[in-house]
Amino acid sequence: MRIGELAALIGVSTRTVRHYHHQGVLPEPARRPNGYREYGLRDAVRLARVRRLTELGLSLDEVRDVLSDDLGRELGEILAALDADLHRQEEEIRTRRGRLAVLLRQAEQGVLPEEGPLSPELADLFAQIGRAASALPAPEPAMAAKDREVLALIETVAPAEAREGVLGMVRAAAGEPEAVRQAYAVYALLEALVDAPLDDPRIARAAQAVAECVPDEVVAALSLPSATDTHGSAVTEMLFADLAPAQSAAIQQAMTLLAERAEGLR
Repeated sequence: MRIGELAALIGVSTRTVRHYHHQGVLPEPARRPNGYREYGLRDAVRLARVRRLTELGLSLDEVRDVLSDDLGRELGEILAALDADLHRQEEEIRTRRGRLAVLLRQAEQGVLPEEGPLSPELADLFAQIGRAASALPAPEPAMAAKDREVLALIETVAPAEAREGVLGMVRAAAGEPEAVRQAYAVYALLEALVDAPLDDPRIARAAQAVAECVPDEVVAALSLPSATDTHGSAVTEMLFADLAPAQSAAIQQAMTLLAERAEGLR
């Protein structure tokens, strides 16, 4: 039997047969005097078994381990491991499909955030803020979009305690038109600092306005960096680097004010 005949019989390609030879899964048979390989029954039986094992999801390394033992003593152990792995994959797929279903519903409702995909909690938070902001006559400030991007980043990479602390500040204002109006006013103060020098007196006013946006009950629950450790995380460093110098100075001063308030509330 020639290689093409063997491949057709088992239902694989001749390229696959040659690959199995190269990987040591299927031994090469003896060649005829004309140089062609001559395959027999044992080759067909082994190749059929390789196909069945790979269709179960075994890698070629695992197939090689199984076939190296004529009694198949390792097959049960390998199949059990494969079953456990498939079970884990099923759980992951169910979780991912659940998250995807939420995003699809948001897309159908026209409320899928541009920063998505997001967790359902953060997407709902952005939707609440968006509904409150829609009642305001002013257009959305550029800093509002930047804040959403940073919140999405924080949700993805920050430790749970820090993530909840920052998101807690946002939840306190979500859905309240007056709070969103105040936030827009603060954004305007910060955007006015784009080209400002570091001795501009508006920096202090912007810092005070940022700090005043955060209610006392939220400040008391926060774990804020101290005045000497305002660059305590990679996210904070990236945020400051992305802002203009005067804007960065205002945010740092606001963090210091919040840290001082937190101390006074304890």
